[in-house]
Amino acid sequence: MELIYRLMDAVLPFEFLRYSFMKNALIAMLLLTPLLSLLGTMAVNQRMAFFSDALGHSALAGVGIGMLLGVENITLSLVVFGVLFALLVSTVNRSGAATKDTTISVFSSMGIALGLLLLSRGGKFSSYSSLLTGDILSIGQSDLLWLLVGLIAGVAIWVVLYNLLLVSAVSPELAESRGIRTRWLEYAFAVVVAVAVMLSIRWVGVLLINALLILPAAAARNISRSAAQHALWSVLFGLVSGIAGLVISYAMNTGVGAAVVLCAGLIYFITLLIRRFTAN
Repeated sequence: MELIYRLMDAVLPFEFLRYSFMKNALIAMLLLTPLLSLLGTMAVNQRMAFFSDALGHSALAGVGIGMLLGVENITLSLVVFGVLFALLVSTVNRSGAATKDTTISVFSSMGIALGLLLLSRGGKFSSYSSLLTGDILSIGQSDLLWLLVGLIAGVAIWVVLYNLLLVSAVSPELAESRGIRTRWLEYAFAVVVAVAVMLSIRWVGVLLINALLILPAAAARNISRSAAQHALWSVLFGLVSGIAGLVISYAMNTGVGAAVVLCAGLIYFITLLIRRFTAN
């Protein structure tokens, strides 16, 4: 890492990068935002924006259940519970017992309520309040390695699943006729998103994870003419939001996650205006 730090000092001689924790945060943004942006393109195409939001809210329940069972590794609790939660939501959705938005809303509400119930016992919720907004400035070098592995794995999975999910979203009947098992495809997508969300939640936060996953992809869709453009613009918007938010939060001494989300939201409204004017 020392070599990377020296390279950053030579190429990026900015004041906020004098500190190692800011260097780590910038590297984390460069790894995390492309991963979430790519997965976001699939979530937007699948009309599952609220699904990732429900996953984020369920993170508190995952931590609470892990604490109840005596599991000390918070990340393990998050990932295991997130995968089970995602599979359960997908199964109920496929049963057709209720509309997707209703099912997701119910699970989202129950997830955050269960988490608050378990974590607030004995007035201990303040110990876990950082999960709500995240703290990317606390990220360590070992965490960066895991983010790099996650980015590589996420890109590989995106390459394999994107076209299949796109066909499934446009026409499930066409997908089935071409031998695409839409049920297992939906489960696979749910698991991938669950793992990505739960691994990111400690640094992004429960309240902000869905925005970082959806906003860059939604903004990219406003101006894209093809699937390739959608992916490229989404990654670019995610990177710009992450870097700009980090710089703004340092200059204004505010929370990083909130600044990043506001930057992503601003980009979304700009692309919305571009779409409107180019359509006329």
